[in-house]
Amino acid sequence: MTEKILVVGAGGQLGQELARTAGAAVECVTATRGELDIGDAAAIDACLARLCPTQVINAAAYTAVDQAESEPGAARRGNAEGPGLLAAACARDDIRLIHISTDFVFDGTSATPYTPDAPTAPLGEYGRSKLQGEQAVSAALPQALIIRTGWVYSAFGNNFVKTMLRLMGEREQLNVVADQVGTPTWAQGLARACWAAAQRPQLSGIYHWSDAGVCSWYDFAVAICEEGLARGLLSRPVDVRPIPAADYPTPARRPSYSVLDKTSSWRDLELQGVHWRQQLRAMLDDLKECNDA
Repeated sequence: MTEKILVVGAGGQLGQELARTAGAAVECVTATRGELDIGDAAAIDACLARLCPTQVINAAAYTAVDQAESEPGAARRGNAEGPGLLAAACARDDIRLIHISTDFVFDGTSATPYTPDAPTAPLGEYGRSKLQGEQAVSAALPQALIIRTGWVYSAFGNNFVKTMLRLMGEREQLNVVADQVGTPTWAQGLARACWAAAQRPQLSGIYHWSDAGVCSWYDFAVAICEEGLARGLLSRPVDVRPIPAADYPTPARRPSYSVLDKTSSWRDLELQGVHWRQQLRAMLDDLKECNDA
């Protein structure tokens, strides 16, 4: 007997990977942003009544980090108010909720990986709205599971890896920030962690997930160049140069250090962390296959 699990935000990077990786024991039903606006309580109620899932994975989010500085209301609606409404509806219908959050709830001043119980202090509107979403979810549905992640990329959508490949195909030199450190997360690996969490209904509270290892955006870009060349996704090497974040100002401040401690996730989900470079290779193989199809 399969369990029906609804993926909200199914058009995004994680949503598409969740749909691809759902196992035979799951009936994965999906709702894109166009099909379900989580800021609309009536729409949520109608969707849950029609589909009758036993669990919901909320991968929907307002992710325009810089734009959030000038659109705080839209960020709050998508990242705080919407998840709160979804959690309240799940609570009424006795549906389990897995909610995806972000490393941007931290200010980046730590010298060691952030544990799930580390103090939060977001630097911008995006991080604040995501933290408010965590709080709204927990208040409405205390048994919800929240998974924080960061630096997500995949073969789908817009992300750092695909942007770098495009720019490397156009330019001979790129300047990339070298003093912001974190861990890339292949969306397919995150999706598999979500499915592992779905199989463990006893889990609740906050968990962290990203790939293993640590790097700067500069390190990540250099690896993208090297691995892209090896797979024929790039035709020539590119001169990638490190710069300080101060030389690349953005509307939103970003944490200089956002490495997440995944110890509890690896233990409780019974998953082994895979190094980010190995995951990058797998994603680029996937991207090449998609391009060749």
